[in-house]
Amino acid sequence: MSDKPQIPIPVVLVCGCLIAILTFGPRSTMGFLLTPMTTANGWSREIFGLAIAIQNLVWGLGQPFTGLIADRFGTWKTLTCGAALYALSLALMAATTSASTLQLTAGVLMGLGIAGSAFFLVLAAFARLVPESFRTTAYGLGTAAGSMGQLLFAPLGLATIDHFGYANALLIFASLLALVPLLAIPLKGKPRPAGGAKALAGDQDQTVRQALTEAFGHRSYLLLVAGFFVCGFHVAFVTTHLPPYLMDKGLDPHWGAWALGLIGAFNIAGSLLSGQASARFPKRYVLSVIYFSRAVSYGLFWLLPVSPTTVILFAAFAGLTWLSTVPPTNGLVGVMFGTRYLGMLTGIAFFSHQVGAFLGVWLGGKFYAATGTYDGVWAIGVLLGVFAGVVNLPITETRVSRPLPA
Repeated sequence: MSDKPQIPIPVVLVCGCLIAILTFGPRSTMGFLLTPMTTANGWSREIFGLAIAIQNLVWGLGQPFTGLIADRFGTWKTLTCGAALYALSLALMAATTSASTLQLTAGVLMGLGIAGSAFFLVLAAFARLVPESFRTTAYGLGTAAGSMGQLLFAPLGLATIDHFGYANALLIFASLLALVPLLAIPLKGKPRPAGGAKALAGDQDQTVRQALTEAFGHRSYLLLVAGFFVCGFHVAFVTTHLPPYLMDKGLDPHWGAWALGLIGAFNIAGSLLSGQASARFPKRYVLSVIYFSRAVSYGLFWLLPVSPTTVILFAAFAGLTWLSTVPPTNGLVGVMFGTRYLGMLTGIAFFSHQVGAFLGVWLGGKFYAATGTYDGVWAIGVLLGVFAGVVNLPITETRVSRPLPA
């Protein structure tokens, strides 16, 4: 529940979705910056890949803390500070000419900025501002909005880089983030401590330590976190390395933009479908189907000859399963533990996601530098998809049992 007057649900959803679009968009253009930035500064792909890998890891490290800050001090303050840091990192990245500075700007600073403004904080706000019966659908809408950011920024970002140069493009992206504090106003507030007349039977307020102890002692939560690691590996590897991979296979550079844009378009449908399916079917089964499907699509794309047709088919199928893991994952955390520390607990799950993202991006650059191909990473992605499909099956979808307060 919220401490602030009730805001109309459509206003909350529209503003939250616009924030997701604005904050997800710029980071989805990193793959298009790889070639112009490495060429202009004489870097290898491994150097640029390491910076984006650090970004993903720092984002994951920061997400539990920004989630906790939002739980404690409110969503608006967190999103505003995060967006400011995000914009600063983009502006500094535009002037970066050394590899070490790239690791700081595109890596550490941007990772922290995204952690403080990412759509996971928007989803946590949705959890306390929309009715429980509509919650997984709202998660699907917020996740789909992030994909809309990817859909819009993929072609527009590439066009901006082509026409204005990568440095000016980064400054344009930074200026767009100034809208986030205004849009975050309807999301103001924080979760109420449990208790009182409206508390669920057996529920009680907890300290942060008690919430963490409960979560890390819960087998189903640990399985969920392990599976989410794989989602990060898949998404980050494809986002960063698919554009240069397609160029290596002889396709026009614009195919990378079209592929990522198509992934974003189909993920809108995939996220909405996932939100609906998670409201009707066991969420663990929804997750397993998504991960097994990824293993099949990644394996086929890796083994078949690359052509415009296979790129379109892969992008469409990858899009349907892209971030569709988020609604059932957030939904399971809410079912298990409630909304009091939802931002922090989903943030911890997301840290696992970003460890996978770090490895996906870094190993992509490492394997390419060592072998001249991405074959090894595609194979790892297939095996990890099977692993994630298996570990989600034993999850139990019940509220944790807590003793009544004395």
